[in-house]
Amino acid sequence: MTAAALDEFAVLQPELEASEPPEATSGRSRADVRLMVSRTAAGELSHHAFTELPDLLLPGDLVVVNNSATLPAAVTVTAGIGAAPLTVHFSTAMPDGDWLVELRSGHGHATTPSDTGEPGQRIELSGGVVLSLTSRFSRRLWRARLSAAVIPYLLRHGCPIRYSHVPRAWPIDAYQTVFATWPGSAEMPSAARPFTAEIVTRLVSRGIVVAPVTLHTGVSSLEGGEDPYPESYDVPAATARLVSLTRRNGGRVIAAGTTVVRALESAAVRDEASGEYQVRAAAGWTSYVVTPQTGVAVVDGLLTGLHEPRSTHLWMLAAVTGADLLGRCYRAAADFGYRWHEFGDVHLLLP
Repeated sequence: MTAAALDEFAVLQPELEASEPPEATSGRSRADVRLMVSRTAAGELSHHAFTELPDLLLPGDLVVVNNSATLPAAVTVTAGIGAAPLTVHFSTAMPDGDWLVELRSGHGHATTPSDTGEPGQRIELSGGVVLSLTSRFSRRLWRARLSAAVIPYLLRHGCPIRYSHVPRAWPIDAYQTVFATWPGSAEMPSAARPFTAEIVTRLVSRGIVVAPVTLHTGVSSLEGGEDPYPESYDVPAATARLVSLTRRNGGRVIAAGTTVVRALESAAVRDEASGEYQVRAAAGWTSYVVTPQTGVAVVDGLLTGLHEPRSTHLWMLAAVTGADLLGRCYRAAADFGYRWHEFGDVHLLLP
């Protein structure tokens, strides 16, 4: 499947972009979004409120969530790279201590990728720290090193990353899920944003297990054909055991987000004797990319937001549900006025 083929799934119109959290409207909560459900075996689509999720899953299912917390990962440059305003988006920590960063022209929500910068350049940031560019990692990202510990610096001086579809600044709490525990994501693992404590309670009361993994997600990958970047992940032993137990007992493993799929599939190991895949406890950096060619080994279903037509996340969705049904889903989402992006509606892909 090519990026060009994915482009045909939907043409995203501005009116389909969610520009603020649902709870910004008086009387609403973060759970007040719509939920489209697609069932691969039957080839069926249905439309629901997200609050119906516990009734759409089955006792014995396992919902795996990402407990990564979102960093205020955008910092405005104060001096040192020319007259035009510049914002640095801190994306991903690397094993050697470097960070992948993106330079963007402008500040606030009206930023665009910048072609400025050169190896060895020093950029002065607020708080008296210096960001040193090392080398280009991709068209958009630089390897760089900060003269201070990055996460404490961002927690003090950064603000949440936002793009043109979100004109108003929102506090960092608007970019956290109910599961957020370990700071490290440049952008929110947004598939789980609609969850509330009440919905989690209803899931557990119905006999549906919830278990965590950690994957610190980098900046959005919006360029056609651009693979996701290496990301730090941790699949704990308890979650790995629950995945194996669920699959052995006929339950379904439902990943709450593409980040969870990437973590679980990165930790999947094929048993030579049985030929079946199991999830083992694993941690580190993963470059694994799930595509229709690789397929999925241990994930049965996926809860996810709606991704832009150019996004390579659609490769993963096609691996779970198939390109034909996915195309129908995205056309239906556009026709029924579903809202895209981190504050928008969600899609549950079931077997």
